[in-house]
Amino acid sequence: MKDYLDFEQPIIELQTKLEELTRSTQSNKVEIDFEDEAIQIRKKIEVTRKSIYSKLTPWQRIQLARHPRRPYTLDYIKSTFQDFTELHGDRLYSDDRAVVSGFAKLDEQKVMVMGTQKGRDTKENILRNFGCAHPEGYRKALRLMKLANKFSLPIITIIDTAGAYPGIGAEERHIAEAIAVNLKEMMILNVPIIAVVIGEGGSGGALGIGIADRVLILENAYYSVISPEGCAAILWKDRAAAPDAAESLKITPEHLKSFKLIDEIIPEPTGGAHNDPEAIANTLKKHLIKNLKALKKTPIKKIKADRYKKFRAHGKFNEKELKKAKT
Repeated sequence: MKDYLDFEQPIIELQTKLEELTRSTQSNKVEIDFEDEAIQIRKKIEVTRKSIYSKLTPWQRIQLARHPRRPYTLDYIKSTFQDFTELHGDRLYSDDRAVVSGFAKLDEQKVMVMGTQKGRDTKENILRNFGCAHPEGYRKALRLMKLANKFSLPIITIIDTAGAYPGIGAEERHIAEAIAVNLKEMMILNVPIIAVVIGEGGSGGALGIGIADRVLILENAYYSVISPEGCAAILWKDRAAAPDAAESLKITPEHLKSFKLIDEIIPEPTGGAHNDPEAIANTLKKHLIKNLKALKKTPIKKIKADRYKKFRAHGKFNEKELKKAKT
């Protein structure tokens, strides 16, 4: 399977040339020194990488957010946290494997960590429902948030989902109600909450575990009310217009921060998180610890008041322009 994106083709071509040169040097019986040529190619690869990744379009950023080798929630739980003990079930219907959650440690701080989990292959994607949670997934998350609240444990949520599952079964079991209850209950929890978008942050499926005192986002992730493909299908009547929709939706981290929808952008290694999973795990850990320390110094009464104000401030409209449109 091709594991590089179309816009990365110039880098791949240079890397292929370098590999061919290396093989030629190793197999050549006559000693010919190609080191100078190899150095030049390596320099060109580095220049090309910086050029490409410093000028990514919103659509290209979204492609990186969906990269098949990008670290998922369980990858971060294993590398960023310690002593993770997974807990299962919503105690009402079943255990949704699209949501993983449990007790863990962030350094020496005990926390409750949870997030949406995608699969690496077809079998795992079926098990994880492609990272799209059912109602029981959100009810499991809320059950464990309340458990964390009971034991005064900070909550950390990891978001990576195209959205909540829109199937018949999810509707029968009241997916909208499950998300709505989470929004209400998370707003009044008496513990600090940090949410981090590591890949896709799709609509209510992301917001169902996204009410937090600090909302962080990785550099090549996105957070949106609708996917670019869905927006293109509605407004352009053509899913092929997804790149235009991605530009219009303003869903990249820089736009989100300017709109005060997220609090902090976490830098990724050049080329995306999948190019150096260990580095991004360490970076994420530093940002989580920093924000958690700041929240722990704040009285919980103020944390809850600020949390409420934060989300009440989302979304604006101009009454004057609205009146003009009506006349």
